[in-house]
Amino acid sequence: MFKPVTFDPYGRRRSRWRMPRWLLLLLVGIALGAGGLYFVQERYLPPRLSAGASIELRSAYETAEAARAKLAGELARTSQQLAQATAEKKQLGDDLAGSRASVEALRGDLGAIVASLPPDPRGGAVEIRAARFDAEGRELSYDLLLTRARAGAGKPLGAALQLTVAGESAAGAAKSFTAPAETVSIGAQQVLRGKVALPEGLKPRQVTVQVLDRAGGRPLGMRVLLVGK
Repeated sequence: MFKPVTFDPYGRRRSRWRMPRWLLLLLVGIALGAGGLYFVQERYLPPRLSAGASIELRSAYETAEAARAKLAGELARTSQQLAQATAEKKQLGDDLAGSRASVEALRGDLGAIVASLPPDPRGGAVEIRAARFDAEGRELSYDLLLTRARAGAGKPLGAALQLTVAGESAAGAAKSFTAPAETVSIGAQQVLRGKVALPEGLKPRQVTVQVLDRAGGRPLGMRVLLVGK
């Protein structure tokens, strides 16, 4: 008697199935890579941030970025102001050079005018070459042109200007008034301008101009001039 045998054409193949080598290597590689990444991250890389720490870090970054943008704007404005100040400084330098040239030209013109004026009849260390007086109310304004015979290498001379005003009172009587001495500095050629307060009722007719080495000191020059002449 023979026992029946069931024929299964796929049975032997199933029993012999094995995982392909490439799949096994791929899985091993993935496992090794994940393990290596985890090891490196835990051992050498900074610790991973929590959600709260990540939010705080992003907030700090945004704050720093806003501060950086603000500083960049301020730097741009400062650079613009610096460029404007530099341009203005250059313009002022050009204007100053032009003003100096004009001053030198005016000094030359003044020198030519002074040379054409008659000398002070009294002479002296300081000469009163020309003067103009204008009386208005209780004030006497004056313009004086003084020169020094020996200018002393261009060094200004400290002195005192004394004005004595002579005239008439309202009743017609002779009256005079000496103004307080005024400290002045006199160069080789000096123009002095100012005003003198007059006493009530004095009508000025002439002014005695004195240049002293100091208030109440030694005279350096003197001249008597008419008001309005």
